[in-house]
Amino acid sequence: MTNNILRAILNIVAFGDNDLKSYASTYLNRINAVGEQLEFYIKDAIATSFKLPQAQKQSTYSKVFSYLGNQNNPPDMIIKNSDAFEIKKIETAFASLALNSSPPKNKLRAGDIRITEACRNCENLAWKEKDLFYVVGNVKEGVVNSLFFIQGVCYAANHTVYDKIHEPIKKDVDKILDSLDLEKGETVELGKVKKVDPLGITELRIRGMWSIENPLSVFEEICPIKEDNKFNLFALIRKDKYLSFSKEDIKGLESSKKISIKDVKIRDPNNPAKLMEAKLITFVIK
Repeated sequence: MTNNILRAILNIVAFGDNDLKSYASTYLNRINAVGEQLEFYIKDAIATSFKLPQAQKQSTYSKVFSYLGNQNNPPDMIIKNSDAFEIKKIETAFASLALNSSPPKNKLRAGDIRITEACRNCENLAWKEKDLFYVVGNVKEGVVNSLFFIQGVCYAANHTVYDKIHEPIKKDVDKILDSLDLEKGETVELGKVKKVDPLGITELRIRGMWSIENPLSVFEEICPIKEDNKFNLFALIRKDKYLSFSKEDIKGLESSKKISIKDVKIRDPNNPAKLMEAKLITFVIK
């Protein structure tokens, strides 16, 4: 199997430990911040490196990933010549995701001004766009209660939907903020634009700060959380993307007795009147 989201899910199931504190104390050195622990957890899931000593992890990451990002610019990681991942840690199960100054993305585009030059030039061959997965981890007291892998095209509208709202507002807001003569570091919110996208799940605070509803809320009918479960993992992938993985990858996932895979239909983020065929992958520790 190659390194991809299907491999990541299988590795999480095989690892069987959703306690980040235990994971970090055993396999990471001097990584205490929960956000960093979650990021390493996802990197190790993708790279099949959970149980490697940290000294060996770095060389493995360099073989698997073409880009490992920073906190200020998306994405958090890119698999070589493949998909990008953006990780979001939340402390309550259904909390909205703070996207800061970057609007939701259905795909990662090389022309996006919000990505770095290092990201844009991370591979030998130039790329124009990549599939993007959001990974939402609900972490409480160092334990991952739920993980949701969701393909951007299942979740966000085309980038033009957000750009049409963001750019005109940003210019006006910058003029107003300049006129207020604020102290360095001082912030002020001038209002909100709600239901920016066709699904009505994205909000823009008028300081250029974006947020989007938690996928557990957006897809609550097909992804119910049971409170007595110790761990819930969901993955929502468009059907054609799922079928683009190798037969070996798919067989590895579908042969697992611990994993449930269902065909579902979800609303198209660009036009909710249309339905999109997708695969829902579920793994639960009770």
